Amino acid sequence: LNSFIENVGCIADEKYQERVWVRAEGPECDDIDDTVCDFFDDGDPILEKYKDFGINENQYKLLMILHQKLREFTDKSGLYSPEKSTEKLIQLPQWQEIRNIAKKVIRAFDFKKQ
Repeated sequence: LNSFIENVGCIADEKYQERVWVRAEGPECDDIDDTVCDFFDDGDPILEKYKDFGINENQYKLLMILHQKLREFTDKSGLYSPEKSTEKLIQLPQWQEIRNIAKKVIRAFDFKKQ
């Protein structure tokens, strides 16, 4: 659960996205594709059995909103296309909405980035 929420932290963090995803400045090695794939790969099993992970109803609802918005974004934006510019993607209003929802998730989990 911790690595999943940490990944949500990356989705919420505009400065991280600009530094790591756009400018490829480390020490992290990450991009928008990996982050979104990890969100679904790690998150789907967690969301299916959220109570087993100690996730309360409010946290679950926020995670499901984020899941829905990310799914809509990936389906409409062609996120995984090599022609897509990460810099342009993260400036889209839809991504800014996703980032704001991710911030609410982080607050709901009282997550502090290491």
